[in-house]
Amino acid sequence: MGMKDQFQDKSEQWQNQAKQKAGQAREQMQGRGRRRDEEMDPSQPSQREREREREREQEDRFDQDYDA
Repeated sequence: MGMKDQFQDKSEQWQNQAKQKAGQAREQMQGRGRRRDEEMDPSQPSQREREREREREQEDRFDQDYDA
């Protein structure tokens, strides 16, 4: 394998890495945008509220099972 081939291979590797990093960054930005949309929409419960509701439901089920 000549120097030119090695250079081309390395160049392709760098391009692929750059594409992957750009894709990951794009996904992160989209995820942040979704979270902001959820937080800004008052009709939808936030993630924390949904988690608290699930915890309350689990505690209620536990209490019912314990009482039986």
